[in-house]
Amino acid sequence: MLEWTTIDRARQPDGVEFTLARHDDEWVVRVDGRTLMSSRMHASEEALAEEALSRVDEPRAVLIGGLGLGFTLRAALDRVGPSCRVTVAELVPAIVKWNQEHTGDLAGHPLRDARCEVVIGDVRRVLRAHRARFDAVLLDVDNGPVALSSASNQALYGERGLRACREALAPGGVLAVWSSGPNARFERRLAAAGFDAETVRAPARPGSRVRHTVFLGARRG
Repeated sequence: MLEWTTIDRARQPDGVEFTLARHDDEWVVRVDGRTLMSSRMHASEEALAEEALSRVDEPRAVLIGGLGLGFTLRAALDRVGPSCRVTVAELVPAIVKWNQEHTGDLAGHPLRDARCEVVIGDVRRVLRAHRARFDAVLLDVDNGPVALSSASNQALYGERGLRACREALAPGGVLAVWSSGPNARFERRLAAAGFDAETVRAPARPGSRVRHTVFLGARRG
């Protein structure tokens, strides 16, 4: 039986340690020893982009919060035209480095696409810097509305964070949020923030009984 091989480690300023590890053809990113993402379970990450972009006509600008292993970005790039700009905001520099050096081929090297721009930093900063700019905002930050790696990430899913998302969206724009599970309180918060809210349950991988949640919010007004 093959053992897991640690490829690299990166410690954040707040002390949280990210680890990239490999077991045969499976790659994982762990946060303080807990698995945050796996290359074998990414169907729901692709659904995040598919569900959001199926609700937008001819998107010109898309913002993705969280690069992960690149599957959401790849799904978005495959569903937008040649003139669309896809911006990825990633808080952890090592995640970008690992995609460039180790895991890029898992999703067809999405960072090499000329339509893609990477911003190292908090997606909230990108949201606040752009008003009515994006046709879709896709958030796959941490473990969803209940943070796993950083409690500060929860602010993104609070009242102020959702307001920033709404203001960054163009009229008719769509917000999509990945979550490890359902969250009725977040659904209500999404509706209160000015979105027509709905949820979709997506398999972690084809045929899997494990289901993740995609929250969708169409901007009202």
